Amino acid sequence: MKDLRQVTVIGLGLLGGSITLRVLRSLPGVKTVGYTHRPSTRSKAKQLAVATEIADDINKSVSGADLVILATPIHTFEDIFGKIHDALSDGCIVTDIGSTKVLPHRWAAKKLPETIHYVGSHPIAGSEQRGIEFARDDLFDQTTCILTTTKKTNRQAVQTLNSFWSGLGCSVKLMTPTDHDRIFANISHLPHVVAAALINSNNNDDLKFAGKGFIDTSRIASGPANIWADVLLTNADNTTKGIDKIIAELLKLKKAIKGRNKQQIENLLETARKKRSTLINYKIKKEDLIS
Repeated sequence: MKDLRQVTVIGLGLLGGSITLRVLRSLPGVKTVGYTHRPSTRSKAKQLAVATEIADDINKSVSGADLVILATPIHTFEDIFGKIHDALSDGCIVTDIGSTKVLPHRWAAKKLPETIHYVGSHPIAGSEQRGIEFARDDLFDQTTCILTTTKKTNRQAVQTLNSFWSGLGCSVKLMTPTDHDRIFANISHLPHVVAAALINSNNNDDLKFAGKGFIDTSRIASGPANIWADVLLTNADNTTKGIDKIIAELLKLKKAIKGRNKQQIENLLETARKKRSTLINYKIKKEDLIS
């Protein structure tokens, strides 16, 4: 970390702005440069002082950077890699905060020169809110950040990013891009699909009677549609397999309910209750949840 002099964040939404704010707070002496293509967002970022410098040119923003973080929609990554590769200094570390990792690793290998070290990052943080005005410097406190690596990934770059995310408040875990996308299809992407389907299966008049349980269950359907479309399309195979598993479980319940099989209904519900109880106890033990 002693060699980290400049961090550039491309994309100044909730997550991008929260990164620069936390660097300003936790890593004194490190210059932060923020870039976004929207003039209105640049103006807000300057007013909120979320970074040392707000750039209006993407190549100038990465000039001299030791670490570049992409905080834009996933489908923009390949184009951005192609735009900035000539402006990056040798030895620069490039990462992103996208929710899928196989394709970003593939794009980086194709677009970035060998002198640039790409490592995938996925901080498990955020909210349904979006925009620089919601950025905050404590967003990453007590969260997990996944780093994704391959056999070709530079180990020193991984160590630097491990220290960087730890310094922002994260507990860091390592895995392969393939394992990441398989796991997060089931525990992150699939819940969003189910929440959206739950909302869309009801009409607006009926939804007015929804209580707290429904609101809690459907909360993540409030996420930005364009961001989540990118996530689902860049992890399509894993997500569709997950949807098939959900359909299979729903069909089990449908069959039991239609057949008035009370014991089978109870068995299915009790299996879910026990699995969730085990999950909650594990999270409390690991201090991922407040007991």
